[in-house]
Amino acid sequence: MTTSQANTGRHNARTSAEPARDPMQEFANRIITELENGVKPWVRPWDPEKAGGPQAPFNPVTGKRYHGINVLILGMDMRAFQSGDPRWMTYQQAQEKKWQVQKGERSTTIFFTKPYEVEDDEADEGKKMIRILKHYAVFHASQIEGIPAYKAPAIEDAPWTRPEASEIILKNSGAVVRIGGDRAFYSPSTDHIQLPPENAFNGPEEFAATALHELAHWTGHSSRLNRDLQNRFGSSAYAMEELRAELASAFVANELGIPTDIPQHASYLASWIKPLKDDKREIFRAAADAQRIASMELSFHPDYAAQVQEELAAVPG
Repeated sequence: MTTSQANTGRHNARTSAEPARDPMQEFANRIITELENGVKPWVRPWDPEKAGGPQAPFNPVTGKRYHGINVLILGMDMRAFQSGDPRWMTYQQAQEKKWQVQKGERSTTIFFTKPYEVEDDEADEGKKMIRILKHYAVFHASQIEGIPAYKAPAIEDAPWTRPEASEIILKNSGAVVRIGGDRAFYSPSTDHIQLPPENAFNGPEEFAATALHELAHWTGHSSRLNRDLQNRFGSSAYAMEELRAELASAFVANELGIPTDIPQHASYLASWIKPLKDDKREIFRAAADAQRIASMELSFHPDYAAQVQEELAAVPG
């Protein structure tokens, strides 16, 4: 081989190498594609015969729920939806339990933030803490041999799945709810939720889902989670607030066992696409805000709040 041939070979190796994966961009692209096809990917058909029992994803080894963007990623996976099994774990965690990931199975990428200390002349003591988004791989229970069959908790073990759960949340929130008219909305100026009469909806579950969606907007008041709610209808910022409420509604609905879709909200699909295309991190920010919204809403149910405290107490350290 001549020197020229060797150089050519090295050049071809460089140019033929695949670019490094960008899991964050890949997931953002997936969301965008679904929206462009007219689909809200976090929505699943609601079957009242199968409703009940927490369907939010969790790790059976640690006992911890997944949060934020991971709820969205894992909740969109058809394996969990079709099997009714919300369990996900890493390869190593499965091995620790003497379970085995089946040969040829592909993992699902999820994300976590890791704190790092960096130098900063303007910060106290010349250093500050930043959080970097990392990713890792998990597998669904259906991809794992030897794992015991999933047994959904009885309603006694998850009382927040009872039909009256949304009513309890609304009452305990202290939100002012007015019934009447033909529109559902939250008014920041008067800090109240307006809902049409229940008979205007396709059943009590749809009424509950809509009420909790408006409660999601209610959490943004300056006295609560303090999001900017003064944006004009039709603006990009208004659409992004709507996306946050949509995602939060899906997170809450999955916990309560009620429909994840909100009637008449398909019109927002187009307005979500451009901001998500402009910045791959926007869907991650929206999911993080949605998790904060969902956590606040669910905390108004005393049984759910008590369960979260038990889980936190069980975490070492």
